[in-house]
Amino acid sequence: MALTAERDTARRSGDQLTLKAAAAKIFFAGAMVARDANGRATPGAAATTLLGVGRCAETVDNSAGADDAADVRIERGIFRFANSSTDPVATADIGTDCYIADDETVAKTDGTGTLSVAGKVFDVDAQGVWVDLR
Repeated sequence: MALTAERDTARRSGDQLTLKAAAAKIFFAGAMVARDANGRATPGAAATTLLGVGRCAETVDNSAGADDAADVRIERGIFRFANSSTDPVATADIGTDCYIADDETVAKTDGTGTLSVAGKVFDVDAQGVWVDLR
């Protein structure tokens, strides 16, 4: 039903989110965090069922915990990660998807169907790849 009066609509900036942690995982501050197929946070890793969602805001140790036993605070934005030495991203790839090699490294391709999307390449410099995780 359409509004018939003013409404105080809630707002979020979209630069942070919190997900429940997957079981038996350690998240290091600054690491790439992905969402697994069950909607839980997991450190970036070579896998086909993940989606990059941001950078870990603080270290969380759920190594002895079950699914959902810890919360992972995730920052959204554009972050610089290491460039793969075997499948490097180049400036010609700006605007295209890059892929999660591990929790600190991205690759140019999906490794013939073995890697998940990290995010969009925003820039590439000598120190790494700037990835848009928004």
